[in-house]
Amino acid sequence: MTSINYNGLSVFIVVAREKSFTKAAAELGISQSAVSHSINGLEESLGMRLLTRTTRGAAPTEAGERLLSNLAPYYSGIQAELAALTELREKPSGTIRISAHDHPAKTILWPKLAPLLRDYPDINLEINIEYGLINIVTERFDAGVRNGSQIANDMIAMRISPDFRMLVVGSPDYFSRHPAPKTPHELISHNCANLRLATHGGLYAWEFAHEGKGLNVQVSGQMIFNTSTQMLTAAIEGYALAFAPEDLLQPYFKSGQLVTVLEEWCPYIPGYHLYYPSRRHALPAFQLVLDALRLPIS
Repeated sequence: MTSINYNGLSVFIVVAREKSFTKAAAELGISQSAVSHSINGLEESLGMRLLTRTTRGAAPTEAGERLLSNLAPYYSGIQAELAALTELREKPSGTIRISAHDHPAKTILWPKLAPLLRDYPDINLEINIEYGLINIVTERFDAGVRNGSQIANDMIAMRISPDFRMLVVGSPDYFSRHPAPKTPHELISHNCANLRLATHGGLYAWEFAHEGKGLNVQVSGQMIFNTSTQMLTAAIEGYALAFAPEDLLQPYFKSGQLVTVLEEWCPYIPGYHLYYPSRRHALPAFQLVLDALRLPIS
């Protein structure tokens, strides 16, 4: 048997169901001669007659009836799935998966995306907290969040936050028992809450700069965590120093629970960007996410 033109199968189903080449042509939006050509090609490929042509129209042969009864349910399922995909393209729905660490998830993603869930009940949102630099394509995420210096060149990046600072903080109780460091080098004699980077297996080095020169310090201490929230708790309760984003710290500065040191050594770093593989075929739900997160141009 020669290869089958599967488009001919869909034409056959319509003709057999309508029992008319004319009606089938109208439904398919093609000419009657094109319908006839498809059926002739299919019958030739199969080596058997599927339709009996009459002056009144067309009727399935025994082989045609068998093919129609077995094939039509699958054809209907395919049509239904294609219709569902079309609706997905035209209607904001589906699951959007984003990988980020806890700071942008708490301060940017949730505040800006939560209203979408209320306004569009068919949209589902999954935010995965991950400090490692994962491959969002192989891990099947729609997008990820990193600061601007960490975006791969083959990704599309959209800024979602201004630049920000990381600050060294401790509680008044901690500094009543330990002298405040005057330079980052003095941190090695302090109990510091470390952050574990999962994909690298190592600990995050605290990043500083002074007079245009960068300086990374690998701190040490009794505690290792994997979120900034845990580090802050340790600092607030007086166990350790922490290195955390400035916007997360403001409420604790106002309440007096935390104070900052080495502020002149803490430069601004590139703000967060949402990154994703391609602009092509963005579904409405993902487009809504982009619009909600895009940082306004000031």
